[in-house]
Amino acid sequence: MPGAIHAEGLVKTFGDVRALDGVDLDVPQGTVLGLLGPNGAGKTTTVRILTTLLRPDSGRAEVAGIDVLTHPNDVRRSIGLSGQFAAVDEYLTGRENLRMVARLYQLSGAHARRRADELLERFNLADAADRIAKNYSGGMRRRLDLAAALVVSPPVMFMDEPTTGLDPRNRQALWEVMKELVAGGTTLMLTTQYLEEADHLADSIAVVDHGRIIARGTSDELKRRSGGDVVEVIARDATRLDETRAILNRLGDGEAGVDTHTRRLTVPAVGGAKLLVEVIRELDAVGIEIDDIGLRRPTLDDVFISLTGRTAEDPGLTGDGDAADEGDTTDGSDGGKGPDGAANTTSRGKGTAPAAGGGAIAPAAARTSRNTEEGPR
Repeated sequence: MPGAIHAEGLVKTFGDVRALDGVDLDVPQGTVLGLLGPNGAGKTTTVRILTTLLRPDSGRAEVAGIDVLTHPNDVRRSIGLSGQFAAVDEYLTGRENLRMVARLYQLSGAHARRRADELLERFNLADAADRIAKNYSGGMRRRLDLAAALVVSPPVMFMDEPTTGLDPRNRQALWEVMKELVAGGTTLMLTTQYLEEADHLADSIAVVDHGRIIARGTSDELKRRSGGDVVEVIARDATRLDETRAILNRLGDGEAGVDTHTRRLTVPAVGGAKLLVEVIRELDAVGIEIDDIGLRRPTLDDVFISLTGRTAEDPGLTGDGDAADEGDTTDGSDGGKGPDGAANTTSRGKGTAPAAGGGAIAPAAARTSRNTEEGPR
């Protein structure tokens, strides 16, 4: 029996770029799938198709047992979505934004006010509740957007890099909210570049690269695929990363991964402490200074690098993105462009579907319309 989120053979191209190349997914009800991949791997395109904001070129998908292509309005009744960018009304206060979304879900006035106050407290926005969102910081807008996505608890929730831009305290708070949602029966698809986040939250993980699922399993299963110990080196001089990598490739048991931002290199190790000594000796012989070196068990970061050859933050090549300017939404709209080709930030989703629980408008679609106009990534 298919899961709460099920996809078979999803393909999507933007011009010459093949953003998705046959994606298959199945997420059992009440679980969390972490969808990982470098920038441009196909994560956001997958989410947009599953949430009815983009039509695939081929393949099929069901969400909450409903066909995404033939019954998009029914899908919208059953989902919540927090897109990659904050989609709040900048000219309303934080409190007014949340009350508006609650009323779109057809909560009563009293219930809408109560729910807005609860979410403002939960996301540490109570002190700024009556300031217009235009004056919020980027992190505050992100928290407000996430709060709006959680006004109700839909059967299926999609979160596209939800904690990007959040400080550690607010990231931890959102993790707790996610856990409570799933404990209540919600199925969650989470895309993230924070591998610690996937490690902490996801029941299963799918790694996507160049539009394809290249690995899937639990965090522990994926780590076991990386083998045994890992030698980790923090180089002092970023200009000598290539030399350091060549030494690790020669001495290690596989290709070394490199994170240029942190000057961190890792390579699978056979021989334990003996290999560590050899690496230190070789680096010293050519005058390469290091800030740190150690031997440790593999992490999800190591798995990711071994599978994709790059870190989660490195840019990809497939052209995955947030816009449907080369495709159509599943309800046949024009992808949100106005007659002059400018982004239309208000048209998509309005008046198209009841909310979860029987409302008149699908805020998940309406709120994310401005997230879909920037061109493929």
